[in-house]
Amino acid sequence: MAKKTHTDTALINNFATRCFRDRADADYIAARLCYRNGLVEHFQWSALQALEKYFKAIFLYNRLKAKKIGHRLDKALNKSKDLKFHLKLSDETIGFIEHINGMGRFRYLEVSYFTHGPKLYELDTAVWEVRRYCHYLDYDIELPDGTKKNMLDVEIKRIEASLDTLPSKFSIIGGKLERIIEDKGNSLRPALIWQNRHFAPFGRRSIRALEYSMSENAPFYLHPEVMDLVIDYVVVPDDVEKAFRKSYEDNKTL
Repeated sequence: MAKKTHTDTALINNFATRCFRDRADADYIAARLCYRNGLVEHFQWSALQALEKYFKAIFLYNRLKAKKIGHRLDKALNKSKDLKFHLKLSDETIGFIEHINGMGRFRYLEVSYFTHGPKLYELDTAVWEVRRYCHYLDYDIELPDGTKKNMLDVEIKRIEASLDTLPSKFSIIGGKLERIIEDKGNSLRPALIWQNRHFAPFGRRSIRALEYSMSENAPFYLHPEVMDLVIDYVVVPDDVEKAFRKSYEDNKTL
């Protein structure tokens, strides 16, 4: 295989930005709109889509093969251990990612869902923490004496230093969210900055957290026998089918 050129590097990074990070930014705004308007299920799916794409962008920027992640954020977290650096994520963000991984990928009420607490704030925190790593970090610069210096450690220190100041002080050059924030006439700007401590341009120190407490039982949970009635007509994820069939058989023996 031919050695990659500077043009190849730029093309790969451009792909990571446009096909993953920019799309994730849009999914993030969509998730905020859904939550604000009470569409909790759609919020969870859009939140999962956003975080999934941010992780995939990080992996591509760092040339880490990650074809088998799909919509599984648990696999993304595990894959992140193969990076040259550690993703510094709070326990709150890990907990939110685990919640969305369990709820968000089931778009058709295949499993019961629930939500409780300030999930919009938790999403804002998770996106801000993960997205900080979502640009090209491992590159070289040429010093005046002609030698090269790798900038990965410098970039990681800048990211970690962002924890010591207001979240809004950290930005990604050329980022889609940053462009939306700067453009006061952008129709997406109000949806992005509303009650958003992490991305509001004026550095909010506090917000009024919007909370929902909602849940809904899946048809397979209420009537496990419906599995056999619909399985020939619709796709049921293998893990869902196995789990409900086992539960159904276990209940019949009680």
